[in-house]
Amino acid sequence: MNAQTKRIILAGPAGDIEVAVDQPVAGAQLSGTAIICHPHPLFGGTMDNKVVQTLARAFVQCGWSAVRFNFRGVGASAGAHDEGRGETEDLLTVVQQLAPQGPLALAGFSFGSFIMNQAVPHLWPARPISHLIYVGAAAGRFLSTELPPELRERTLVVHGEHDETVALSAVMDWARPQVLPVTVLPGGSHFFHGQLQVLKNLVIRQLLSP
Repeated sequence: MNAQTKRIILAGPAGDIEVAVDQPVAGAQLSGTAIICHPHPLFGGTMDNKVVQTLARAFVQCGWSAVRFNFRGVGASAGAHDEGRGETEDLLTVVQQLAPQGPLALAGFSFGSFIMNQAVPHLWPARPISHLIYVGAAAGRFLSTELPPELRERTLVVHGEHDETVALSAVMDWARPQVLPVTVLPGGSHFFHGQLQVLKNLVIRQLLSP
């Protein structure tokens, strides 16, 4: 993401996990650690996706350590795509090794939002979660599990009005039973072309809200 991005390798259940870490400016008070999940590996999704990087920038600007990682079989991460099961294990491994304590936030774009959602029951309530950020949520085909009621007020869901990959109606069907607000970007596409700054500002607003 920038010259200061630190790239490391963690030991995971399927072998190496490639990780990129961005920190707030030196001397800033650290708010916590944010783990960000990338879109579908079989359709070119990686931790360097522009939406994922936008999420990382928003967290860093708000004083969070932003951690991106490649799911198994992507980049330098070992293993092969596991339809969400192994990818959830990868996420939990990253949390365990890089955010074992302190404030934790999870964010996911598209397929990454599904993996994040799958991990929540393994973490909450034993592991407090400060924020959940769903962007282009993979509702319908993947996303179905509802959030614990206590986490809903800590959750931001952002979706493009004209998302060509995940219909807005599918996200509303997932959110409606939970009375979970959905922020819709008018004219927005799945990859938020021309709207990444708006997306970043929405995430910053969420992170800075009381």
